[in-house]
Amino acid sequence: MLSSGKATMNYDVRISFNTIFESASLGIIVTNEQGKIVLANPFLLQQFGYPEHELIGESVDKLIPSRFHHRHHQHIAHFNEHPKKRPMGLGLDLFGNKKDGSEFPVEVSLGNIEDENGKFTIAFISDISKRKEAENALIRLNDELETIVHQRTESLSNTVKDLAKVVAETQAKDLELGRANSFLKNIWHHAEPIIFVTDENGIIKMFNPTAEKQLGYKAHEVIDRASPLLFYEPQEIAKRAKEQSNLLKKEVKPDFTVLAAKAIQGLSNESELAFIRKDHSSFPVSLTFNVMRDVTGQINGYLGIAIDISERKKAETDLRMALKRERELSELKSRFVSMASHEFRTPLSTVLTSAFILSQYSQHDDSAKKEKHVQRIVTAVKMLNSILDDFLSVGKIEEGKIQVCNSEFDLEETIRGQIAQLSDILKKGQEITYAHQGKKAVVLDPKLLNHIVTNLISNAIKFSNEGSIIEIRSSNLENVLKISVKDQGIGISAKDQAHLFERFFRGSNVNHIQGTGLGLHIIRNYAELMNGSVRCESTIGKGTTFEVVFPLQPHE
Repeated sequence: MLSSGKATMNYDVRISFNTIFESASLGIIVTNEQGKIVLANPFLLQQFGYPEHELIGESVDKLIPSRFHHRHHQHIAHFNEHPKKRPMGLGLDLFGNKKDGSEFPVEVSLGNIEDENGKFTIAFISDISKRKEAENALIRLNDELETIVHQRTESLSNTVKDLAKVVAETQAKDLELGRANSFLKNIWHHAEPIIFVTDENGIIKMFNPTAEKQLGYKAHEVIDRASPLLFYEPQEIAKRAKEQSNLLKKEVKPDFTVLAAKAIQGLSNESELAFIRKDHSSFPVSLTFNVMRDVTGQINGYLGIAIDISERKKAETDLRMALKRERELSELKSRFVSMASHEFRTPLSTVLTSAFILSQYSQHDDSAKKEKHVQRIVTAVKMLNSILDDFLSVGKIEEGKIQVCNSEFDLEETIRGQIAQLSDILKKGQEITYAHQGKKAVVLDPKLLNHIVTNLISNAIKFSNEGSIIEIRSSNLENVLKISVKDQGIGISAKDQAHLFERFFRGSNVNHIQGTGLGLHIIRNYAELMNGSVRCESTIGKGTTFEVVFPLQPHE
């Protein structure tokens, strides 16, 4: 009897293995050290279109397109030097060559077997044409993202399916069956997929070592004790029962029947689902569930083969995220073009108009008038620079290229410097007041903080009326830095506050005031890069207060 470790398998080994190999729904071949085929199961013969006598004793190259022969020999040589279970050609597209000369994409997993007859290589071959069609459809829909899609792992292999046909009967039948039994035990113990066999009532009778490792159950815990339903969520069983009832036009109960119903009807019974481990964690698998029949055609059990597809699912998720990010970047570029064409128009018009007027002045004209128009040009150019800085900052944020460079500096001196620089854009009668509490020295990124303070103050000036007061407060107390900017401006509605920090968002009451809708988005990102946060309080018609808070590391 065959065991997983020392766990006993209760089925007659010879009959069970014969049945398993006859029922396996993927191709498998066994080759000797010379690369000659010694075994091929019926499913493989059907896959490649060969009768058995045309393959046995032939080189495995017969099943591989000639352009891959050299690479195949390299893989096999490396495998023979370092034999262990592995997907073949990971990261590469592999193809099988049928008898009629046509090719089809495959996934191949290799294992090694050694007994008294020598060393053998076993290959599990799965036709992935349908999956390739799905992948190609996705690629066709996203041609503009071809580079990203190309970078993803092409093979997504890790999927192999197993089990081979019993060696041909010989004159020394008893001896040969004994050898076959030993040979198949090796296959059973080295197969990469999860394999389990049940009786006709759905009770597990065989449970391979990979199943033990992946699912966390020892063979003796499930053999003769449990159904494969143990590995399913109850909600999944109920869902599948409903789906199959609709498909088969008859009631399928939420019990073991739900696993076998399609197979009994001769329908394809391959699906992707989550298996539940003994520790209640889950992982995605690709499961095939097939009927096994005796020589009279009666059902005497079921064969389940499941492959862990966690890596494939992760690759698919990574691909979706990459596509989403690419679409977002594309949208950002489109918004940039639209916004830039609109926002650049006003300052460029100012530059052109003032330049034209300056050209009309003679050398004897009043220099004060010239200075007025020169100042208008300078202001317009500063506005253009500010807009470009915003766009460049957003681009760097999106690409993750903003680096935080902390250093110690005098906070009060920095803020007073920013106030002085912005004094030339104050409206008539506007006044800025500033007060600081606590330690003046802080350790943050001075460049990012300058940008935050400058943006908040310039917004307060821009959205407040003439003669208004702008209050700036800062404090460095108990290792918490707070900076607030309060204005008496037009205010922000509660509805707009919910979207205030979104990229390109502008309030419903500021359409008459120039701006890109990027400033607050940049402020929040800069603050978060320094582990800070930004909050806003505002009342329409009364004004707005922005407060930025940073936790500081205690230092001497």
